[in-house]
Amino acid sequence: MMDTQALRAYFLDLQRRIVAGAETLDGQPFLTDAWTREPGGRLEGDGITRLIENGGLLERGGCNFSHVKGKALPPSATAHRPELAGAPFEAMGVSLVFHPRNPYVPTVHMNVRCFAALPAGREPVVWFGGGMDLTPYYGFEEDAVHFHQACRQALAPWPGLHARFKPWCDEYFYLKHRQEPRGVGGIFFDDFNELGFEESFAMTRAVGDAFLGAYLPIAERRRDTPYGERERGFQGYRRGRYVEFNLVFDRGTLFGLQSGGRTEAILMSMPPVVHWRYDWAPEPGTPEARLYTDFLRPRDWADGPVAAA
Repeated sequence: MMDTQALRAYFLDLQRRIVAGAETLDGQPFLTDAWTREPGGRLEGDGITRLIENGGLLERGGCNFSHVKGKALPPSATAHRPELAGAPFEAMGVSLVFHPRNPYVPTVHMNVRCFAALPAGREPVVWFGGGMDLTPYYGFEEDAVHFHQACRQALAPWPGLHARFKPWCDEYFYLKHRQEPRGVGGIFFDDFNELGFEESFAMTRAVGDAFLGAYLPIAERRRDTPYGERERGFQGYRRGRYVEFNLVFDRGTLFGLQSGGRTEAILMSMPPVVHWRYDWAPEPGTPEARLYTDFLRPRDWADGPVAAA
């Protein structure tokens, strides 16, 4: 069964800890927007949106907590579980996206969540999902290695899970219409309950708890790197891929919109400044081209840097 009290206490505390770390990193406070959905509509429940715009480091960033109940699971939530289509549900979790202004500081996404489908006349079906992934605009091996090693360490108590969740992330955050990854990946899992509730929840907590250590050292290392219009232009171009993925493929975004969630909070993940260019490609040999050749491809980053030939 879903331990609602334990889940809620953990997710609220995780949001608090992450926002506190991000505020220390940025130097400016996040705004707080607490909300409640009254009973009787498509969704009922509550949540807290924590958001920053035009901060010292973060051009836009948000960390959301939500706890909702709905009358029927939308199609995005039952793509792999068609037998649950139309069942009432309860969902809870934390989701964040940070878009730094400096193009040398990568964008990052993380979420951890728990769902319970409540089909009539049957036992509830409970599962967890989540993960984290890194989207650099200018690639640095040490950053990718650090992020992936933090992900692997988080899953170390459960042998075999990192070997599954790492390629799952590569496959999920892939823009099929562009035939390219969104970033350098991380870990991703969904529809996960094979360890039972308590141990699956413990694994999900380990992922959430690993986020600050995975990302903050990278942001601190790159935040003062000088940049100009060229770097900002390329960042805006690559941010377009982020928008395309979230609106076309991302199950969390689709679930929120299809279930009648709060549009402002759902689209918090969108970057504030984005550019599209027609049939553009970077010049060979440039730092922009190196993102494609050296970073936007599956690789076992957690094993460390590639030795020089």
